[in-house]
Amino acid sequence: MRVLVVEDDPDLREVVVAALRSVGFAVDEAADWSQADFSVSVNDYDCLVLDRILPEGDSADHLYRRRQAGLVVPAIMLTALDDISDRVAGLEAGADDYLTKPFSTDELVLRVRALCRRRTSMVPPILRADDVELDVARREVRRAGVLLTLTPKEFAVLEALLARQPAVVSRTELIEHCWDERADPASNVVDVVVKQLRRKLGEPTLIVTARGAGYCVGRS
Repeated sequence: MRVLVVEDDPDLREVVVAALRSVGFAVDEAADWSQADFSVSVNDYDCLVLDRILPEGDSADHLYRRRQAGLVVPAIMLTALDDISDRVAGLEAGADDYLTKPFSTDELVLRVRALCRRRTSMVPPILRADDVELDVARREVRRAGVLLTLTPKEFAVLEALLARQPAVVSRTELIEHCWDERADPASNVVDVVVKQLRRKLGEPTLIVTARGAGYCVGRS
């Protein structure tokens, strides 16, 4: 899942980005709405994490205008404004959640994950293929009942493939969904992660290469 963090405080932004990346989110960063607008125009995000007060003004006003223009990505606001009227104003502007500073990064991760699930609510909470089972909420993968240890990136790629099965998912789509803007689309990062996944999943092979197109589940 891909998230955009919009925060002008570099120290807080670094903490938030690190917390989200540590659990497998692909995270892009922006220091203001000008950068954020560009990122939103070229990338497909599952959630926006917005600082309430930015150098350009109140993010609530900006978010409201973007909602009016058709922006539908779930958004959570981070703010030191903890008055009830401030929270109401943020939610009325189009925020889906509101977290006051200081906050626990563990709580932020849970709230972001919940918003991402809301956007992908058509995806079942448990994804299955043959004897492989992926629990989206628990972040667990089992094969034949045996719990597997996957890295966050391996989990993200497997989740994307299972959610789209039996369709072929291109390398570009996997990079856009599972990596952030630091990833080089010309690199072999997808192939490396898929190779690791195949090794951990074992036989019979679950992930099949669609030559020249990408990867899929359960097709030869």
